[in-house]
Amino acid sequence: PQSRSEFKMGKPRGIRTARKLRTYRKENRWAERRYKKKRLGTVFKYNPFGGASHAKGIVVEKIGVEAKQPNSAIRKCVRVQLIKNGKKILCFVPNDGCLNFVDENDEVMVAGFGRKGHAVGDIPGVRFKIVKVAGVSLLALFKELKDKPRS
Repeated sequence: PQSRSEFKMGKPRGIRTARKLRTYRKENRWAERRYKKKRLGTVFKYNPFGGASHAKGIVVEKIGVEAKQPNSAIRKCVRVQLIKNGKKILCFVPNDGCLNFVDENDEVMVAGFGRKGHAVGDIPGVRFKIVKVAGVSLLALFKELKDKPRS
């Protein structure tokens, strides 16, 4: 058994410790990644979407990106300039032959690729994907449910 004279360090306990516990928590929350990002507002600085889930942009060029080893393929991508802030990003065009629906100077809707800002699979440096082209879903075009409107 421990005697009263041998103190064990730890968080302060007792009736008048509320202020100390509150300030201790306030300081140590900065070690939490989510809290720090939220407080500093870095989401708006580093994220091209500025905290939004989707963004519209104009297609600048079509690019073929080589897959990482051990895969061997050319993944069809497009470079898009976002309307809201002018940033240029690289976006993957999903599904077989969907690059044919995307032309230069088209307005496209872009979404994240599903890993919160990380590249997915064997496509290096590509963090976004195309969802709509000229206001029409890319999946609907792929399944031939709709036609692309004449511009």
